[in-house]
Amino acid sequence: MISGLFISFFRWDGLSPMHFLGIDNYINLVNDPLFRKALGNTLLIGIISHIPILGGGLVLAYIMNSKLVQWKNVFKTIYFMPMVTSSVAVSIIFQSLFGFNFGLFNFFTRFFGIAPLNWLGGNGSLIKVAVIVMFSWKWIGWNMVIYLAGMQGINTDIYEAATIDGAGHAKIFARITIPLLKPIILFTLIQSSIGMFNLFTEPFILTNSSWTGGQNNGGLTLMMYLLNKAPQGGTLYGYASACAYVITVMIIIFSIVITRLMEERESKARHAI
Repeated sequence: MISGLFISFFRWDGLSPMHFLGIDNYINLVNDPLFRKALGNTLLIGIISHIPILGGGLVLAYIMNSKLVQWKNVFKTIYFMPMVTSSVAVSIIFQSLFGFNFGLFNFFTRFFGIAPLNWLGGNGSLIKVAVIVMFSWKWIGWNMVIYLAGMQGINTDIYEAATIDGAGHAKIFARITIPLLKPIILFTLIQSSIGMFNLFTEPFILTNSSWTGGQNNGGLTLMMYLLNKAPQGGTLYGYASACAYVITVMIIIFSIVITRLMEERESKARHAI
């Protein structure tokens, strides 16, 4: 980490002598429209994806925690499978699903009389949709398993008392389950946010291994931008190190903001009681 910070102040191709630039790499990075495009794409994909990732994971876990569901271990294995499956293999499958001529999604659009959509091409506007679907599919099962473990730690007497008092499932879910799971929700939120900033394989494979994220940089993410500078794409090691440190700082700031917001809401809830 220290050597990376040191290199970020130099222009270095990995072989030639290093040339000191001061903070020029950081200034050039902020002024680079392609970096801002990658940042915007990453944040948009991450923020929209978190709706199904968190909300869907919570609902699925609540259903799985119900006594009505049988073969829970089978369902847990199915939902957890995306996390242990190769991202490259999954990306190739999703690339086929989003194919223009023979993709499954365009099969349904044709079935309903809608013209086929160029998900991974065209002007690049739909690439982010494809990445959001794939990113959500990957993380929702992981969060569901973690939430389910948290729910199974909640004393069943609380649920039974709420049921006797006449509370329905929606009320129990909103007033009991979610408040008691706040520390776990915070953990998963920070973890999936880190996954958001490190998003690379899915958009890279979906855009046919394009370092620029496909048409109009529609699928370009921060990690793709970084690796395109060095070491995979180019040899701008100093510039890539500066980019890595900016991403690290954003992750830290994001985590602190999320933690503070959760603590603030919890504090308000306690005062309300």
